[in-house]
Amino acid sequence: MKPTALIIGGSQGLGYASAKELALRGFNLMIIHRDSRASNEEITQKFDELRSFSVEVTSHNFDATRNDKIETFITQLQPDLQFDLVLHSIAKGNLKNVVGENALTPNDFQTTIQAMAISFYTWANQLVHHQKMKNPSQLLAFTSEGNSKVIPQYGAVSAAKTALESIMKQLAVELAPYGIRANCIQAGLVDTKALQHFPAYKQLKSYTIKRNPYKRLTIAEDVAKVVGLLSDSAARWINGSIIKVDGGESLV
Repeated sequence: MKPTALIIGGSQGLGYASAKELALRGFNLMIIHRDSRASNEEITQKFDELRSFSVEVTSHNFDATRNDKIETFITQLQPDLQFDLVLHSIAKGNLKNVVGENALTPNDFQTTIQAMAISFYTWANQLVHHQKMKNPSQLLAFTSEGNSKVIPQYGAVSAAKTALESIMKQLAVELAPYGIRANCIQAGLVDTKALQHFPAYKQLKSYTIKRNPYKRLTIAEDVAKVVGLLSDSAARWINGSIIKVDGGESLV
């Protein structure tokens, strides 16, 4: 029987690249995404590409950050369905300075932290509660260098990534008796649609290329390859870790 992965945020960027890597490795996929009707044709083509690897792919378009939507979705899953891997890949946050005109508000922080950190906990909590995780299995989420460095307009996302990592570590310890491990992948700067919404996009991109030891940005496939590596049984003793996939740019 083929393993099954749940990708939360799997129609774009790191989520889709990871879905493709897992499909190549023989995983059946269930993909949660949030896209407009205008992008239906593009998204359908992407998911059809995944199916070309002879795996089953189902997709569900809804807001994966809402607690009520999460619980409803999980309770409606097939009774015998369990996941080998769950990847949280939601990029939704407010990009503003913390002071000055149009500064971040408390609500901006709450929205960003809910989307990029607390929703990871909610998914994990509900999946375990409803016995939808196999033994063994694993939880993965994406973090970034903003967890420890100050980046302009990144205050709310930085807070979310720090919270995400704390949640991941707690899950890693408390879920170990159930055979479930939890890790974060700290990806280097990837030129995704989410990054292109960044106010200082061009400057950040140029600066990162200059400081990366390989003089290039991280690409989504670099990160997806590590998702694939962690999906292998040989990685079963990696738990509670923050794994850097950035070509060494965080060292400079």
